[in-house]
Amino acid sequence: MDKKQNWRETTYKDARERDVKFSTISDMELASLYTPDDVGNSYDESVGYPGEYPYTRGPYGSMYRGRLWAMRQFAGFGLAEDTNARFRFLLSQGQDGLSTAFDMPTLMGYDADHGRAQGEVGREGVSVTSIDDMMRLFDRIPLDRVTTSMTVNCSASVLLAMYLVVAERQGVAWDRVGGTIQNDMLKEFIAQKEWISPPAPSVRIVTDMIEFCARNAPRWHPVSISGYHIREAGSTAIQELAFTVADGICYVEDAMKRGLNVDEFAPRLSFFWNLHNDFLEEVAKLRAARRMWARLMKERFGAKSARSMTLRCHAQTAGASLTAQQPLNNVARVAIQALAGVFGGVQSLHTNSMDETLALPTEQAVMVALRTQQIIAEETGVTNTIDPLGGSYAIEALTDRMEKEALEYIRKIDEMGGMLRAIETGYPQREIAEAAFHYQRQLERGEKVVVGVNKYALPEEIPIETLKIERELEERQIQRVRKMKRERNSAAVKEALRMVAEACRSGENVMPSICEAVRRNVTVGEISDIFRSEFGVYTDPGWI
Repeated sequence: MDKKQNWRETTYKDARERDVKFSTISDMELASLYTPDDVGNSYDESVGYPGEYPYTRGPYGSMYRGRLWAMRQFAGFGLAEDTNARFRFLLSQGQDGLSTAFDMPTLMGYDADHGRAQGEVGREGVSVTSIDDMMRLFDRIPLDRVTTSMTVNCSASVLLAMYLVVAERQGVAWDRVGGTIQNDMLKEFIAQKEWISPPAPSVRIVTDMIEFCARNAPRWHPVSISGYHIREAGSTAIQELAFTVADGICYVEDAMKRGLNVDEFAPRLSFFWNLHNDFLEEVAKLRAARRMWARLMKERFGAKSARSMTLRCHAQTAGASLTAQQPLNNVARVAIQALAGVFGGVQSLHTNSMDETLALPTEQAVMVALRTQQIIAEETGVTNTIDPLGGSYAIEALTDRMEKEALEYIRKIDEMGGMLRAIETGYPQREIAEAAFHYQRQLERGEKVVVGVNKYALPEEIPIETLKIERELEERQIQRVRKMKRERNSAAVKEALRMVAEACRSGENVMPSICEAVRRNVTVGEISDIFRSEFGVYTDPGWI
């Protein structure tokens, strides 16, 4: 009998154990104890060293001993000048990268003066209709010295074009502009549901942007392959990992079909992960993601460059985990989730504000969220050694298990014909819905606990101050947009829209014509309408 078995049958057998199910938040059952017997793979092949293949321990050799992660707080509300003021406040408080939230009309490709925008202008992000708004948004922010992330998808091509034109007007060459645009349309069809056109033409536009940036804006990440929203929709951690990597495979395949060499564009692909409440599960997920991507890029796509194999990522604490009940508890949740991201080795991080389940965050709440990152970086000591949880029997065993189960999902998707086909059949959508239902049932039965909601609830809630967006702001933006449309050169606008439509029809890259269009004050909604007319409008099969 080995020592572990002897321990189980003697010391552990006689010990008391709580009457609960010991599983992760994704319901992955955990062993009572992990030992070297649970870590079967060789150290050099599966764990290795930071900055070396397969990058399990991090994409860079010195990790946070060399450079801390970028503290990139998501911000956006009201008019462009309102968000510009918040940007400059955050930069003054030690934030070292910008992250832009756009309102729903902008995200869906509608101008502020469109009927469908009514009641939504500036409410859940900043309102951007034209290049004039983009100029106000980045007023007095030098785009060659600040990197920017933009969370926008189906209208991402237009917003990226606007950002590049702002750089032009600042006198900044495109090859000096750095940042990321989310632009992950596959996860929109899987989870977030913000789209214009069907999947195939949507992926075509993403690939246009990958090609365009590789050749014109080499410091820009043209897509942030996003598991975040897949997890927010109710997936397990393994589903988030599997479906996100499968989305990445689809983009790589499409770009290579275009004739691009994998090492020409892969170094600028980035990832975006969710950080949920289960600490060990989240750390293992990030480590497994790096190893999976490295092996796929090398073995499946023949990448030669180390930069093509290194998965670099942004992460955000889990919005779905925040509660309206006892919102101050969210500060603790966010701190633990952020710490998991740091132990997992992220390159940039957003910490949610405690009030985000109620409204757009107040300045005070944003400050606490930013200070949470700064306390982790400066006071906890966790950045003093690289991958401090590496070699933990539990972490390594969980990393191996998550990789194995995620690869099984990818095998099934490959058999279906790839992620586009899987989405068309509704496969990932069904898997996520079943996982979300299972978790909800566990909450209702009390098998999983949300503090302050289904356990330790209070009879009366103490309200906290929230940010309010005044309705008159919407009217100001509408009048501003209408004035711009009256005063611009209508003939130049008409010709620019014709060029965008022709690019859509001919198969040529749409980005040069979109850049020219925004220079001529063509709007987000007008270009999006070209996509609607040329590619059609997508309807979720679940709505039919």
